[in-house]
Formats: sequence, structure tokens, C-alpha cells
Amino acid sequence: MITAYRLQQNRLQIDQLGLNNALPGDTVWLDVVEPTDEERSWLDSYYVEEVPDSEDLNEIEATSRFYQDKDGLHITSFFPHRSGKEVRNTSVSFNLRPHLLITLRDEEVGLFRLVRNYLKRQHFDLDSPMIVLTALFTAKVDYLADLLEEVYESLELVSEITLREDTNDETRDQALKEIGQQEDLNGKIRLSLLDSQRSLRYLVRNRRIRLADHHQQEIMEMLRDIDSLLPHTAFLFDKINFLQEAVMGFINLEQNKIIKTFSVVATVFMPPTLIASSYGMNFSIMPELGWEMGYPFAVSFMILSGLGTYYAFKKKGLL
Repeated sequence: MITAYRLQQNRLQIDQLGLNNALPGDTVWLDVVEPTDEERSWLDSYYVEEVPDSEDLNEIEATSRFYQDKDGLHITSFFPHRSGKEVRNTSVSFNLRPHLLITLRDEEVGLFRLVRNYLKRQHFDLDSPMIVLTALFTAKVDYLADLLEEVYESLELVSEITLREDTNDETRDQALKEIGQQEDLNGKIRLSLLDSQRSLRYLVRNRRIRLADHHQQEIMEMLRDIDSLLPHTAFLFDKINFLQEAVMGFINLEQNKIIKTFSVVATVFMPPTLIASSYGMNFSIMPELGWEMGYPFAVSFMILSGLGTYYAFKKKGLL
């Protein structure tokens, strides 16, 4: 899908372009989502160099994600996208030119819809491609901050539940699963923040593009926000590790109690088993075999030995 955002008499015009349409000259932002091979061929006519493909979007080397060529400035950055309860990072390619911004991605991202609504409602004037670029990164940083707040709230709830004495094993198993999910989400948030930091710093130190004062101020504010959010991700990793170890400790304690119970039961039955084994030997001369009270004596002896062992453990506090 190819969408052109045009500026006509200080008003935004949004057009869906087909393969037979040419790119309007007043286009400020060209957004390409899940392009087909035919749409890539159409887009190729507006590139001097090669159009980024899916493999290019997934490259992690800095030289592949941030570079300049004859088409202008190229930045590839992760954008968080929530699908149900799952949050994943999606790579988005930005090609910034003097009067045009081209964005390319392989799937829809909710933040782009948000910025599109802002443009429709004219929350800010679309007078240059940098407006769109800074708006997208601002929305991303704000969303990442919201996600961090969600992780905080989830971990506080898990902490409150798991550290109670009356919490059962099933609840702790669910808490352990929740901790793993929050650890995964926190890692994705941190990755996206670091990637945004590199992208914005590259944009600031780029000499071929001159930033207006208000654009540079917005970018510097975003960098300060990112610098303030990164320590939170490190703190959350520490909290996640603590909760994980605490939950595992509680689970191990419960398992140790069960093992302890089995060990004590086995020990209590050891003396009676020894007595029963002794009288189970088939020797020809065993005086008690001919004794009329031999059987009751042996059974009583086994019971008393078991009770004696039990009370010995009880007195020492092992039960």
C-alpha cells in the first residue's frame, strides 16, 4: 500500500497511489506498507540507489542502518507494535530528502496510524519532512515510556502476590510466567530505546542536513528523555531477577518440605522394617518362633520403634 501525504494550500491531502499513478510533486511524506513486487518496482523509479528490501530492514550493523547516498539520508529504526498482548519491534526504513520523507516497512505499525490521525486533525503544521520524522520518533519515545510504566505496574502486582505467605504453588507458577513475559517486554523496550538514541544522534551529527532550531530542540529533548528512561530498564531487569529468584526460592522451599516429609516417613519406618526383616529370616533356631507371644511381641516392638523414632524427630524440631 502506497500513501502520499501532500501539502496543498496549508492543508493536508492524503492520497492512495496505484501503480499507474505518478508521485505528486507536492508530496511531503510517502508511506509504503507491505509493498508487493510491483509496488517495489514502482518505488524503484524514485530511487537512484537500490530500494531497501526485507533483508536490509533486518540488518543490525550501524553502517547498514545509518548511511547517506545519492538518495539522501537513510535511517532504519525499530518501532514497537502491539498485537493483542504481544509487543514486537518492527524495522522501519526512513529516507529523508530535502523536500520528501519516504518510509518503508513490511507491516503496519500502530504509531504510524497515531501520527496520521494527528496530521488529519492538524495537531501540527506539515511544512517539511522533518515534522513527520520528529513526530514519529516523539510518538515512539512516549509509547515506550508508557510501556515501561506497564512493566512497573505488572511487576508490582506480581511482587505483592508472590511474597505473601498464603500464595499457593499454582499462583507462583503463573507469576513466574508473568515475570518471563515482562522480562521479554523490558528487553524489547530497551532495544528500541537504544536504537532510537543511535538514530537521533546520527541525525543530529549529520552535516549534510541542516536542522532548524526547533527541530534540533525537539530531538535533544527526545535524547534527554531516552537518557532518563534507560536507567529505568536497567532497574527493571534487576527487579525482574530478584522476583524470579524469590519465586524460585519459594517453589524450592515447598519442594524441600515435601522431600523432607518423605525422608522423615522413610526414617520412621526404618526400625520396624529392620525388626520385620530380622524375624523374616528362615533360620532353623529362632527361639521367638516357638514362643506363644512371639508375634504380638514383634508387632508391638515394631510399633514402639517407629513411634520412638517419630518422637525423637519431633523433640529435635525436625517435624
